[in-house]
Amino acid sequence: MKIKFFAIVATAAVLSFAACDDTTDTIGTSLTDTSDLLDVATASFNVSSKSIAAGSVLSRNTMGYLGEIRDPETGNYIASNFMTQFGTLEDYTFPERDSIASLDVNKDIIADSCHIRLFYTDFYGDSLATMNLTAHEMAKPMEDGVKLRYYSDFNPKAEGYVTDERMKVNKTYTLSDLSVSDEEREGDSYSPNIRIDLNKEYTDNQGNKYNNYGTYIMKKYYENPDNFRNSYNFIHNVCPGFYFEINDGLGSMAYISVSQLNVYFRYKSDSTYVGSATFSGTEEVLQTTNIVNDDEAINALVADESCTYLKTPAGIFTELTLPVDEVKAGHENDTINTAKLTLTRINNVNEGEYSLDIPQTLLMIPRDSLYSFFENEDIVDYQKSFLASYDTDTRLNNYVFNNISNLVTYMYNIKEAGLAANPNWLNEPENENWNKVVVIPVTVTTNSSGQVVKVVHDMSLTSTRLVGGSKNPNAPIKLDVVYSKFRH
Repeated sequence: MKIKFFAIVATAAVLSFAACDDTTDTIGTSLTDTSDLLDVATASFNVSSKSIAAGSVLSRNTMGYLGEIRDPETGNYIASNFMTQFGTLEDYTFPERDSIASLDVNKDIIADSCHIRLFYTDFYGDSLATMNLTAHEMAKPMEDGVKLRYYSDFNPKAEGYVTDERMKVNKTYTLSDLSVSDEEREGDSYSPNIRIDLNKEYTDNQGNKYNNYGTYIMKKYYENPDNFRNSYNFIHNVCPGFYFEINDGLGSMAYISVSQLNVYFRYKSDSTYVGSATFSGTEEVLQTTNIVNDDEAINALVADESCTYLKTPAGIFTELTLPVDEVKAGHENDTINTAKLTLTRINNVNEGEYSLDIPQTLLMIPRDSLYSFFENEDIVDYQKSFLASYDTDTRLNNYVFNNISNLVTYMYNIKEAGLAANPNWLNEPENENWNKVVVIPVTVTTNSSGQVVKVVHDMSLTSTRLVGGSKNPNAPIKLDVVYSKFRH
C-alpha cells in the first residue's frame, strides 16, 4: 500500500471554512492560508466478503407476493403465500337499514354478492400459467406489535390462525384473465387482478348462517355500527383477515399491491341504486408474506467461494469484513473524510426471458443490526446505515457506497472503548462481528420531498452475483479512503 500526502483543500473543508465567515472579501486569502495547513492522503484497502443465508426475514411489507416459480439459477422452487387484514374508514356507515332494497323472501337484508380482488402491479413468470389458491378466512387476527409473527417463515396454519372451521374458497386462475375481453384489458381503467368470489353459504363462529359473506358483513354492521368505527374494531369483531395459499400450479408470482373486500347491494333513495362497500388491505393494516424456500439449494450457493450472492426473497445476503484496523493504522488522529466502497456485479451466465431481476437498492448495516434495524423500523441515517442503488450504466454494472467513513470511525471507537474496559474484548463471542457489515436488498419508500420514510426487505424475486468471496478470481473489493489532518 502506498500513501502520498499532498496539500489540497477538500470540498468539505472548503464549505466548512467558508461557512465560518459572514463576509466574502477575504475568501481567497483564507483558503490559501488553510491549504498550507492541511494535509490530505489517500489509500486503498482490500475488503473480504462471503455469502450468508438470510434465513427468515421480517416480511411486513406494502406488497404481497402470491405464486410459485422455479428459480432458473438453482432449480429451487420458491412458493409465496400472503396474509392481509382489511381496514375500514373511520366511522364507516352503510345506508339506513330501511333503504336497503336487497332483501330475501323473508324481507331480511342480504348482500347481492361479495368478492375479494387482489390487484397486482407486476408479476414474474408466465401470465398464462394455471395456478390454484385457497383463500382462508383467519380464525383470529394477528396482533400488531408482535414482530416475531411477521417473519417470512411464520405459518398461520401451523400457529392456529387458519383452521378448518373457518371459510375457505378455492380459486383457479391465470394472471391474464381470459374472461376479460382484450378491449377491456387494454383500457386505461383496467387494473389486472385475481378475483375470488365469496358467494357461497357462510357460517360465522357463532353458528349463524348467511347466504354469502357479504350478507354477514352487512348484518354485523346493522347489529352494531361500532364494529365499523375503525380498522381495529372491524378486524377484531367482524373480519380478522384472509390467508391466500397456493395449492397447485407453477410458473407465476404476482406482486399484489392492493387487496379489496367488496360487498354489493341495492338501496333506495329517489330511485334504486347499486351500492358497494369496500374494505382495503394496505400498509396501514397488517400484511405479511410467508416464503417457502429450498434450504439445500440456498446453502449450495452460500458454499460457492468464487463470488458472493444477493438473492431474494429471504435468500442470501453478502457479508463484508471492513479493514478498520488497517484504515486507522498510522492515522489514529487523522480525519477520515471519505471511505468509498464499490461492489461489482457479475453478469448472469444464462440470460433468458425468465431470468430473475437484478436487486435495485442495497442497504449496508452492521452485522449485529441485521434484525433490530427492521424490527425497530429504523431509517437510513448515513452514520451506521447506508443505501446504494444499482448503476444502470452497463459499463459500470455496480453498486457504490460513496462514503461509509462514519461507520469505519464508529467501529474503531467501539473497539477501542471495549479494549480499554476489557483487554479480552475482541475474544468475547458477542464482539466477533465488530467490524462486519451485511449488504441486503431492500425496498425503499420516500415522501413527496424525496426523503426516505420506510426501509423493508425486498420480497420480490431478484438475484445477482457479486465480485468477492474467499476464492475470488477477479480483482479484490476495495475500500478507497481519503484522510486529512492539520499540520503542526
